[in-house]
Amino acid sequence: PVPPEADEAVGPYMESARLLGQRTAELHLALASAVEDEGFAPEPFSAIYQRSLYHGYRAYTIQVLGELTNALASLPPGAREDAQATIARGDAILARFQAITRRRIAAMRIRCHGDYHLGQVLRTGSDFVIIDFEGEPARSLGERRIKHSPLKDIAGMLRSFHYATHVALRGRTTTVIRGEDLPVLEQWAQAWQLWVSGAFLHAYLDLMADTPVLPAKPEDIAVVLDAYVLQKALYEVSYELNNRPDWLRVPLQGIAQVLESTP
Repeated sequence: PVPPEADEAVGPYMESARLLGQRTAELHLALASAVEDEGFAPEPFSAIYQRSLYHGYRAYTIQVLGELTNALASLPPGAREDAQATIARGDAILARFQAITRRRIAAMRIRCHGDYHLGQVLRTGSDFVIIDFEGEPARSLGERRIKHSPLKDIAGMLRSFHYATHVALRGRTTTVIRGEDLPVLEQWAQAWQLWVSGAFLHAYLDLMADTPVLPAKPEDIAVVLDAYVLQKALYEVSYELNNRPDWLRVPLQGIAQVLESTP
């Protein structure tokens, strides 16, 4: 539960995060309800799929860490240190992915949004409208048609909350934040990210409880969600390397957050 101090510090946005978690759950329940439509009908989160997910993510991890290794010499000092730390923890990343194959996870795969983040929701003033259901544009249509646990969408939104703090600290307000104040503000930004993420996730899981879509055991939810968050952060690492090297530390910090949490 979110403590009163966090509610007070974050302010009205905490309630917005809860509402967004509720609307996201309603979206997934609606998508999972079209059982007569083969394109939407839920499918089991099977052992075969679990192994496929692991092997796909393993190969992708090796690819991205290779890209990161090749780019080390060109990175600024702060990003280079984070990149070296991430490369050194490659085995720990793979172990988190492999955890999916070490248990029987009873859940469902459904048609998801596929590219879910804060840029895909419109604030009406009192509610949210979810838009843009085309999936990740960089992926083929075949890849976008693959059904996933809806926790994949949740991972995307959790990563988006992290990016929001980076925009606030370094994106649009660099002219009003003094460099010497950044270390303290980064601690507040991390607290904002974690509590807002917690409020969003808590509201989502409350509405999704007692449905066969998500795993029944909290530890199974954690294993699947960790894997999706790590994969999303690795995707962001590759994207930032090729498009915005100055933002590279954001996904690298996201990977560290997952690895430092209790598995």
